[in-house]
This record gives sequence, structure tokens and C-alpha cells, in this order.
Amino acid sequence: MVVTHERSPSPGPSEEPALLKRMKTNHIASTSNADARVDPTPYFAADVLNPNNIHRLHTEYAASGPFKHAIVDKLFQDPILKGVKDECLSELSFTEKETDIYKVNQTGDLASLNFLTEQQISLLPNLVTLRDALYSSTFRDFLRAVTGCGPLSGSKQDMSVNTYRKGCHLLNHDDVIGSRRVSYILYMPLPRYQMWQKEWGGALELYPTVVGPDGNPEPAAVPSKSPGKSFHSVEEVVVGEGEDGRQRLSISGWFHAAQPGEPGYERESAPEVKSSREQLVTTSTVFNAYSEAEEPSLPDTPLSEQHVAFLSEYLNPVYLQQRTLKALASRFVEESSLELHSFLATPLADRLSKGLTENDVQSGLGPSRTERIPPHSAGTEGEWVLKGPPHKWRYCTLKTPAAGKVNAAFPLSAHASPDAIVRSLQDELFPSAAFRAWLANVSQLLPLQWHAEARRFRPGLDYTLATSDEKDARLDVVLGLTPNAETTDTQGDETVGGWQTGEWGGWECYMAPHEGEDDPAVYRSGAGQKANGTNSSTNGATHDTKTNGADHMEDDGHDAEDEPDPDDGTLLTVQPGFNRLLLVLRDQGVMRFVKYVSAAAEGSRWDVCGEYECGAVQLDDDE
Repeated sequence: MVVTHERSPSPGPSEEPALLKRMKTNHIASTSNADARVDPTPYFAADVLNPNNIHRLHTEYAASGPFKHAIVDKLFQDPILKGVKDECLSELSFTEKETDIYKVNQTGDLASLNFLTEQQISLLPNLVTLRDALYSSTFRDFLRAVTGCGPLSGSKQDMSVNTYRKGCHLLNHDDVIGSRRVSYILYMPLPRYQMWQKEWGGALELYPTVVGPDGNPEPAAVPSKSPGKSFHSVEEVVVGEGEDGRQRLSISGWFHAAQPGEPGYERESAPEVKSSREQLVTTSTVFNAYSEAEEPSLPDTPLSEQHVAFLSEYLNPVYLQQRTLKALASRFVEESSLELHSFLATPLADRLSKGLTENDVQSGLGPSRTERIPPHSAGTEGEWVLKGPPHKWRYCTLKTPAAGKVNAAFPLSAHASPDAIVRSLQDELFPSAAFRAWLANVSQLLPLQWHAEARRFRPGLDYTLATSDEKDARLDVVLGLTPNAETTDTQGDETVGGWQTGEWGGWECYMAPHEGEDDPAVYRSGAGQKANGTNSSTNGATHDTKTNGADHMEDDGHDAEDEPDPDDGTLLTVQPGFNRLLLVLRDQGVMRFVKYVSAAAEGSRWDVCGEYECGAVQLDDDE
């Protein structure tokens, strides 16, 4: 048992929302007498409740780090745990749920078991017994003695069954929500008598806490412990049932503070700091100003010879033709997004494709790496450094040059390293007056300020979580540099690899502004494989036992990149690419993230990401 768990699933509406609401209300009242039903002591393993064991666990808990937690090696007797495992697999329905922060197979809230018929309950005797034992006064007193957490509720029960199969993961977050006091995970790994191997992934990672620039606590970039402010994550599971026969099966949830009418109830005070989820809602980009010495080029103003000469060092010549720019502008004004293939000049693109692939091999991040999940230090050698905090994002970016030192290479020589080329794109191309003029032509907007950053998302490690900007609209400009994202066969036809199927993650996703209390980042997988908690009728929906006849989400067969579903809030999903420029006009409040890059990926996802604060040009009345 460890005091940590994932972000709570969003409560989702069902066909009978009033009934669900009544069920939850009645559940609090009906289970307050659970302690009187059965003595739970015989179901716990020998000596768990022994005073000597409680004293030992309390001592270990008090000395634990990076935040307080305890591990009970054997909590329940084998027969009941085996029965629970069998019932979970045979009688419960699991639904794959995927958001920016996790991918997991999950049942609904087990509190609803109280409202099954007697016939349905008869199929789940061990699960009901285990749930009642966990929330009994006996076990709550045990938790209070071990943790010193204060009175816990016996009525407010909060638990579900989760299984992490191959590719499942949970990214960094804390559990500071509402009245939660103690979080727990009860592991039931499969097969039952086989020990879980470290190389299979699925490790629980605990992060030390530091004070962020805004005064809120945030996690350090690298976890300090794998088994406060309880920042934690679950490493991706990298084995499948058909390989090593394993899935990471667990029952998990929270114990809440005493509720109104229960002994020890105290009115909740306002939290001292923001939770990780609250910190995620918005972010603010630090922009750089253009030089006042150079007059900006207005939209529809042809590129000057000086601008064309500069851009010719980087761009495919076709994108420097005024006729092409006019056609692109017409499309962008109509659609608010563009995706331009073969954007960089061919010699430059060829050097980057080969060089970035070699970088991954040298960093131990290539397809032949021995460990599927690389160490957190991988890829941070040379010019690259790790960027956090991981409850918002984690990826590598180029080191800031020392004062007075310029690392960018311009004009680009034939011997420039791939790192120098990427830095030149970041420091020379994206901030340049010439590129500003080019963007004005294509977007019909006037870039006022800029921000540019080269990013390296390493497999099994990196991502950004969904954030938005509450201020004005932004022009996003992302140059995809992921090698082998688009490959061709001998006939020149494009073949679909792991990036394009969505299996490796790394896609860029835009979502409509969030309203209400549902999880703001539930979306359909970028490859259109499954509707993973997508629209308002299934967003975070609970999925009860098969015996309860719950509905289940089915594959709707749509490709999210080509046809976003307006009901699930997904506006645009773009898979990683190489030598592709993505331009998106992002409205105020629109959320954006890069999906976690799976350990299955055969290399890093690379890009140069630009963000531009823009203004519209005032036209005369006759125009």
C-alpha cells in the first residue's frame, strides 16, 4: 500500500444522471453502517493489525521520502485476494481511457456495487468483502495510527480497479483534490505467483518537491524514488500479455476526511497552494520583442530581395514564390491552420534527418537500445538539457549559451553539426525579420513578439500536458524534425509507421476551451483507433460490472487528424512529421499539448516550436 494514485477520473453523465446522483447520495447514507456488517479482521494478513507492526510502519512512514508513504508487503489473506483478482477479470468490464496525462484501462467507481441486485452481488462476493474491509472502522483506525492523518470517512468511498497493459502510463501530478487524505494502491500483478520485473516498466515514481517561481510547490525534473505534496507518476508498462504474461492490475483510490455527520468532521479550509491540476489550467509565454530598428513588413507586401536571400539558406524555394504565398494565405485565412510538407531546403533536411538519427543512437535512444525505458539522463549530454517541471511538461531543449557566446551557425556550412543547425533554426530563422515578413504574408497577421524553442521528446520519458493561454490569440509555428516519421517504399508510396498510426504518441493536439467540471483533456487517440472517453455522453463515464449492463464505448472508425469530432472538444490532431511546418491560429482559451512519447518509439520526437503574439492590420474602408 502506497499513499499515491492517479488523477481522479472525471464524473461522466449517463443515460440516467438523476439516478446516478441519487445513487451517490444514498451510498453515503447506506454505507455508514458498513462497520456493523462483518468483522473484517479475519480477511487481513496475519499480524497486519498487530500493535508492533503498526509501530514499525509508523516509524517507516515518518522517515520516508520524498513524501510520506508506507508499504504493507502483504495486506490481505491469499484466498480473498485471489478471489478478488478472479472476479475483477471475469465479472468487471474495463474501458481504455486516454488523456494528455494517462492511458489506462479502468472500471467505474466501485461505490456503485451497493446498487447491484442480489443476483449481481452474488458474482462479486470477494470484491464487496474487500471493499467493506478497507473502509471499515478497524482499517481506518489502522491508517490513522500509521499516518496520523486524523479522522477518515467510512461513508465517502472512492475506489476503482485499474489495469496497465502495454503502453499504459500515468504522468506526473499530485492528488490534492477536495477532501482526500490518504491514497492507496493494492497491487494484484499477473500471473499471481510471478514476480514483476523492473524492465517491464510500470514502476511508481515519487518526486521531491521544490518551490516554483510562483511560490507554488512543483516536482523536481527527475524522480528520487521508485517503489506532502505528493507528486508522482507511473512508468509506462512495456510488456504485453502475449510476451511476458503481465499486466499491472491494482485496486486504488482514496480515503477522505470525515464527512458531515461523522465523528471528527471539520469544515474544509481553503487550500494553501494550488493543486497540480489547477496550476495546469493556464500558462504564460515569455515573449521577445523584435528590433525597433527594422520596420515590419505588412501582410501582402512582397518579400524583399534581402529577405529572400536570407530565407533561401533555409527554405524550400517553392515557399519563397509570391504566388505560393498568396495561395497559402487564402487557405490559412479560411481554415486557421496549414501543414506545409518539405518545408526546409533538401540539403538541410537531409543533414538533419541523418544527424538527428545519429544523435539518438549515441544517446541510447535509438531503435536498438537495450532498455526500452531509458534513464532520465539520456539525451541530456552535449548541447541538450532537461526542462520541467514535469507536472506541466518534460522534454529536452538546447542549453542557453554563456553570456556573449553565439552557438548558432549562420550562414550554414556543409560541416555544421545537427545541433548547430537546430540552434540556427531556433536562434536565427524563427526570430528573424525575414521570417516575420514571411509569416505576415502567409497568416495575414502582423507578428509583434516572438518565442522560439527547439524541443527533443525522448521515448518513454517526455511530453507536455494540456494548458491554455487566457490572453489574446497566438500564432503557433511548429517545424517537425522527427526522423523516419514519414518513410517511402521503392515505388515512392508513403508507408505508415509507428508515428503515423499513433502507437508511439507524440502527436500535437488542440482542444476547445474547457467548461464544467469534467477532465479538460479527455480526447480521442490521434490515430482514430478507439473513442477513448471522447464526447459529452462518454467523457469520463463510469463503467460498471458486466452484470450491471453498463454501456461501453466502441470504435467509431474516424481519423481524428482528418476529421476531428466537435463533440469531444478535439479541434486538431497532428502526428509527428519530418520537415513539415505546422501553422495554427490558436484562439484564447484553446488548450494544447504534445502526447507522451511511448517507449515503443524508435527514437525521439524533434521540433522547433515558435509562438507569436500577433496583431491584425487595420484596413481602409474601401478595402
